[in-house]
Amino acid sequence: MPGEYVLYGAKGSGSAAVEAALTLGQLPHRLVQAATWLPDSALEDLRAVNPLQQIPTLVLPDGSVLTESAAILIHLGLVLPAGLLLPADAVQRAQMVRGLVYIAANCYSAISIIDYPERWTDQTDEAAREAVRAGTRKRLHRHWEIFADTFGGRPFLGGSAPSALDLLAGVVSRWSGTRKHLAEHRPDFFALLQRVDGHPELAQVFGRHWEA
Repeated sequence: MPGEYVLYGAKGSGSAAVEAALTLGQLPHRLVQAATWLPDSALEDLRAVNPLQQIPTLVLPDGSVLTESAAILIHLGLVLPAGLLLPADAVQRAQMVRGLVYIAANCYSAISIIDYPERWTDQTDEAAREAVRAGTRKRLHRHWEIFADTFGGRPFLGGSAPSALDLLAGVVSRWSGTRKHLAEHRPDFFALLQRVDGHPELAQVFGRHWEA
């Protein structure tokens, strides 16, 4: 299909945020299941466009490749009409870009440490690895508390409708016990995330990734 985006991803992964953005923007796209933990998926196709085999990876209609969730969402926000994914106002847009990079740098990055502690410690026993997980999880939850205090909004982070920042927060907050922590320590922000989940244009996308 001319003008089609191709999104490499997997159920329950960060590709859900990009899929949601493509859906909100009504951009024609094709989903390709590919992930290193899914050996029967299109790994070789993913490797051909992204040697790191990381998802999400988005192939643009012109054939160029974008990786990194925040970068993809910022690009789509600039391609789509102003105000749909990124604010039209330059000051507000700058703060939203800040929020997207905050999640990528401080929250998303912690997930790989929790999932693969052996990459971050020379200790080989499970107790040492669990200590890495526990310390990282504690730090992750603190990062989300700071995010909630800094970027919280009503009814959404983007104002009256979900934005790129709502999409990324809505996905990355699902991992490593973050939602449970926020429900107790930042209930207003937890309620915002639930509004993102239930938004009419997003509920079907998120429902495919995280069945109730």
